[in-house]
Amino acid sequence: MEEMVNDGAKTILIVDDEQPIVDILVYNLRKEGYNTIEAGDGVTAVDLALEKRPDLILLDIMLPKMDGLSVCKRIKNSYNVPIIMLTAKDGEIDKILGLELGADDYITKPFSVRELVARVKANLRKVEVVSNNQYSSNVGNKKKESKIVVGDLELDLDKFEVKVRGKIIDLTLREFEVLKFLASQPEQVVTRETLLEKVWGYEYYGDIRTVDVTVRRIREKIEKDTSAPKILITKRGVGYYIASE
Repeated sequence: MEEMVNDGAKTILIVDDEQPIVDILVYNLRKEGYNTIEAGDGVTAVDLALEKRPDLILLDIMLPKMDGLSVCKRIKNSYNVPIIMLTAKDGEIDKILGLELGADDYITKPFSVRELVARVKANLRKVEVVSNNQYSSNVGNKKKESKIVVGDLELDLDKFEVKVRGKIIDLTLREFEVLKFLASQPEQVVTRETLLEKVWGYEYYGDIRTVDVTVRRIREKIEKDTSAPKILITKRGVGYYIASE
């Protein structure tokens, strides 16, 4: 497909070895005003991502030369970019693995182009909000409260840093955002639907299980015993909350 570059527009790397899918995505994303670059195998995807630094990556799991999960891990180890995994399997394992390797989202084939474009916009919007917040906190005259402390949990909103009992915990941006949203209203139960809307930025798109997987990942990092969590608590059948004690 002929290369057209829209100066100033966000660039999306599409990684899929099925050319008809690539063509559909390129057509629709360019129609929305995005620039696109393409890779048909995992090795090329990693090289292109590190060279071109796209703003978002659509990444198929089943790829020649290097599978999508390995690609995701390699790229995320180098720089933080939103990655949406594309999978033909509806099994939990591919989705969970994708998220555990740092993917921000996933969508199952066959997907609606409208839904995929909505996911792309939501993930890019989230990055912009975070960047703007960082900028505001650095240059703003009015200094907002930059820390949230609840029990053993401490969040530094300027540094995007989390400490539990004084020890720094390494969280992904999405995990930090989930924890920040919950910690800003301790003891208040938040539904998974609300988290999906407020943290992921979806109004009605998205898989609720994404929230559960992300919460599980956070617990693995902040709880002494994940089977009996003391900080991030589940209110069965309703949602999650941060315990104040």
